Amino acid sequence: MRDDRWPGRSRWRLDRMARGPLPLRRAVGAVADLLTVPRRLAWLNEAGERIGTTLDLERTAGELAEFTVPRLADGCAVDLLESILRGEEGDRWRLPGTPVTRAMAVAQIDGLDLEPDPVGHLSTHTPEGLSSRCLETREPVLVTRMTSETFNRIAPTRSAALKMRREGVHSYMAVPLIARGVLLGAADFIRVGKRPPFSTTDLALAMELASKAAVFIDNARLYGREREHVVTLQRALLPRVTPSTPGLDVASCYTPTPDPGRVGGDWFDVVALPSGRTALMVGDVMGRGLSGAATMGSMRSVARTLMALDIAPERVLARLDLAARDLEEDQVATCLCAVYDAATATFRMASAGHPPPLLLFADGEAQYVDVPVGGPIGAGVIPYDPVECRAPDGGGLLLFTDGLIKSRTEDLDTQLELLREAARGLRPGEGNPCELLSARMGGDRSDDAIVLVAGTKPLEPEAEVRVWTLSPDGSAAGEARKIVKEQLELWGMDDLVEVTELVVSELVGNALRYGGAPGELRLIRYERLCVEVSDTGPDLPQIQPVSLIDEGGRGLQLINMLCRRWGSCRTTTGKVVWAEQDIPAGSGTASGLMGG
Repeated sequence: MRDDRWPGRSRWRLDRMARGPLPLRRAVGAVADLLTVPRRLAWLNEAGERIGTTLDLERTAGELAEFTVPRLADGCAVDLLESILRGEEGDRWRLPGTPVTRAMAVAQIDGLDLEPDPVGHLSTHTPEGLSSRCLETREPVLVTRMTSETFNRIAPTRSAALKMRREGVHSYMAVPLIARGVLLGAADFIRVGKRPPFSTTDLALAMELASKAAVFIDNARLYGREREHVVTLQRALLPRVTPSTPGLDVASCYTPTPDPGRVGGDWFDVVALPSGRTALMVGDVMGRGLSGAATMGSMRSVARTLMALDIAPERVLARLDLAARDLEEDQVATCLCAVYDAATATFRMASAGHPPPLLLFADGEAQYVDVPVGGPIGAGVIPYDPVECRAPDGGGLLLFTDGLIKSRTEDLDTQLELLREAARGLRPGEGNPCELLSARMGGDRSDDAIVLVAGTKPLEPEAEVRVWTLSPDGSAAGEARKIVKEQLELWGMDDLVEVTELVVSELVGNALRYGGAPGELRLIRYERLCVEVSDTGPDLPQIQPVSLIDEGGRGLQLINMLCRRWGSCRTTTGKVVWAEQDIPAGSGTASGLMGG
């Protein structure tokens, strides 16, 4: 019966009836539960807003624990299966003994002194533990009256059981966390003091809450697993080590974004070229995720092959643009390619829609290089215009992808100036300047970022480059042989004189016959010995088949047999043909170095 003249009178009558006989008390409890149904629904709706605010797994578990205290329980602990955290599913977590879980979150009311498993550590379970039973059966556990045996089956240690008893813990429940049919872990709840024990209604409410929260936890788990897969693929497709090259100290770092949907697509490469030169490249594919990382791997392979052919940076970008159009999906990428020549201490570079590089000076200053910005790779806007600049003594070149400067609140010019200020005082040869620069930029990065710093340094004694201008007539071959013989003897490489004289004769002969006239002779010693002859001819040499009666045409075949490798590349004035030999152990003694 309802009496509107007395607000709350219905509740008062229920309270009086609740002190009656047991059957009457049970009936009253059921009616009281019905009266609180709207509030319970509102509470569950609120849980959907306060749990799962981020896709961070630990944070989501923490939000579940914090939401239930103190409105549902006085203490809550959330444990997740270790196998789930490793990316496994199903029943693979079953090991001999007890389930292996890790404590992800703990919350309790102020003043409560318990000993839960520390967050981040493996949880402590016993085979007879109630949480173990919850995980094994996937069914909830409810304890409305505690005993000494119950304390031992709940607490991780004996001292924790004593503390639970001392703090007045009198009821307990554990509910499994299951989402999409996958068991993720369990949540434990306790009540202390004069608070009523957990009821079956409380257990049903906790199950409903656990079902809702488990979806948020699983979303965070899948989100993190996807990011881990993409980052793993991305790192596997990037260079693990950078080659040792003359006159350069190269450092690099890759910083993935926390958002798995934005991971993938950034790459860099360092390729040692003949004549003591080094090719540097950074690029950024517009695609993201697994497809972006896979496309990046394909594009990096093509770019690396082109750079290894010793093609000028602007031609590398042009050919890379043609190759990008043959990919299965339409992909666009920005790219910057630079080649450093240790003999002249110059960088030659070209850009395909990429942010400009920074020149780093020994006095700590930094200045952007004015590189003509061509169309992105895959857009079909070619050719690309190169630019050359001299490397500052004791300085270097900083290349990066736009993830380092991208911002949701600041424009590009502001971010570029911020990067220039952050790069001031950066020492290319000290520590890892890339990680230092990334830390200086800070911020919540919304995209991957790659930083590549190439610091220039003087050539070491064992790394020598010598350049001579040859006569443009028939005397050039004899002149080249004499130069090579004298220089190798100064370097203490007498064992290589005979073969090198033959090689340089053939290179100069080809330059006279097919290239108009030889230009420069360059001799480079760095791990290997490289002989290089330039000319103005447009055609690159190739090994031609010859018969036994042919008088010529065997020069390149001899070079191919005598040398480790050989090749040619086009230049703005013609071409360069080079050949490399391995340096025998013991060649180049200290006296030879002093003489050179």
